[in-house]
Amino acid sequence: MRVSSRTSRARLVAVAATLIVTAGATGYFVSSGGKGEASAETSLADYVPIAKVAPNVVTPKPRRGAATGTFTVDCGTNGNGKFSPDNPVAQPGIKNGAEHVHDFVGNQAITADTPDEALAAAGTTCRNGDKSSYFWPVVRIDKAVRADTAAALPTTVPTVSCPQVRDKLPAVPAGSRAAVDRQLAKLDRSLAAANDRIAASRGQIDAGFNNSVIKPLRAERARILKKLSALLNGRSGRLVSLVECEVSYDGLHAGHGTAATRSVANPNVRCPSVRDKLPAVPDQALAEVDRNLAELDRQIAQADERLVQAPGDGGVLGALQAKRTATIDRIVIAISRRAARPAGLDQLAACTVGKGQDAPPPAAGGGKQPPAAGGGKELPAPSGPNLELPGNTGAIVRPAAVLIEYRGNATAKVTPMPRFLRALTGDAKPTSRGPANARATWTCSGFADRLSDKYPICPAGSKVMRVQDFPGCWNGQDIDSDNHRAHLAFADRAGSCPRGFRAIPQLRISISYDIPRDVQEKGQYALDSFPEENHNPFSDHNDYVNVNTDRQMSKIAACVNSGRRCG
Repeated sequence: MRVSSRTSRARLVAVAATLIVTAGATGYFVSSGGKGEASAETSLADYVPIAKVAPNVVTPKPRRGAATGTFTVDCGTNGNGKFSPDNPVAQPGIKNGAEHVHDFVGNQAITADTPDEALAAAGTTCRNGDKSSYFWPVVRIDKAVRADTAAALPTTVPTVSCPQVRDKLPAVPAGSRAAVDRQLAKLDRSLAAANDRIAASRGQIDAGFNNSVIKPLRAERARILKKLSALLNGRSGRLVSLVECEVSYDGLHAGHGTAATRSVANPNVRCPSVRDKLPAVPDQALAEVDRNLAELDRQIAQADERLVQAPGDGGVLGALQAKRTATIDRIVIAISRRAARPAGLDQLAACTVGKGQDAPPPAAGGGKQPPAAGGGKELPAPSGPNLELPGNTGAIVRPAAVLIEYRGNATAKVTPMPRFLRALTGDAKPTSRGPANARATWTCSGFADRLSDKYPICPAGSKVMRVQDFPGCWNGQDIDSDNHRAHLAFADRAGSCPRGFRAIPQLRISISYDIPRDVQEKGQYALDSFPEENHNPFSDHNDYVNVNTDRQMSKIAACVNSGRRCG
């Protein structure tokens, strides 16, 4: 990493200097607001001796009726090497959407596309059987000088990336086909218009402008997806998860090099989608077709899990193709009992492993392949023995320890989380989207009373740590929301949830690293990040999908409410 003075570099953009402070149920961080600017490269200004950070964590005093217990889960430290650049919570359906690599512990099947039913059937690294997914960006040590992304910025045209919708829909009944196609066309037009607007910010990163494009796009997508859900009689699952879009700065990759040796983090199978190739389905066949579409999803998830356990083909593709052939045949038979036999679906059975996004096969029944409504696309896969992506280079540092805790609330008993709840903490894009959701996470072992928005330099014998608190309040209804955040909230400084929200077990994940002291002092370790963040320590974040059974989550809540320490 380059360690020259920040004043000698071109600044990409100024961002808000005030952190909107949010409080967890068990701790409160007071910050001056992060770096105040987005720099073209990581510098020594991004590192701070932890002893120079003033104590800033305040623990609310428990009131009568508080939940003071802790439930600990041991899911390991990703020793099995489940690395992936997918973002299953923030960018569902977009392969390699994170543009950086995550450590995954817990659920072994999860990818950007895995349905809830497949998550529930998956294996796990957690010792108590918890099938939840916990994942965070990796830390790397890189002693080389990084290329300066400022050179690439003047020629970079940002784009808007949204999850695909067409290939997430259930079977479309004949009576609704025309109306569904009209709504999908509206999604395409809204995305095209957003891309026309965002192109005006060529050569600069402006969080305010980006949000002025994304906010109305999100609102329009939410309206369209609500109409689609109504047209499909509520059979469309969680379309709300497909509302949010992101601004992508892929052009910044031009300023970076990656290793030439190809490798794939968390190899997974790539299969042609079937849902968007189906003709209109007779009403009498809808239920049977939907069951078989769900079975296709489960088959892919099972194959992905097998690849995590034993990377390489190992017979996975052959077995998967046989299963898909039989399942697709059942779909064809179900449709042909009441309508013309769909042609070309048999071409969709074959899959590949870790070779990127394949060219789509011909549309069923001939004709032009329809566009991917919603604008989903696949970004570069990691390469080389270190699973590097452009700008994210160096050897991955494996965590020395990972502590996963479900904690209580200082003012009230907690309610069990609903199964398949999605949650985010921190913000991977404080530069391009603003710092409102960013949270300081960095500290050193032995310094639990302080958190920093810079990389810490720890005393001898102390470990570098990231302490990531998730929201501890839930709206009581939704497992996800259009921005993946609104259904959850942080408690206030006293520990109270906002009106209309109830306390849930608050998840805290603490990650420890053994990083040589000289590497810390030279600024040679950093977080994987989106290209425009340039390893900004304030972009640290963590994602979670609750796949605990209702019984297990009730056990967690009972432990926390009783004031015990369980595990």
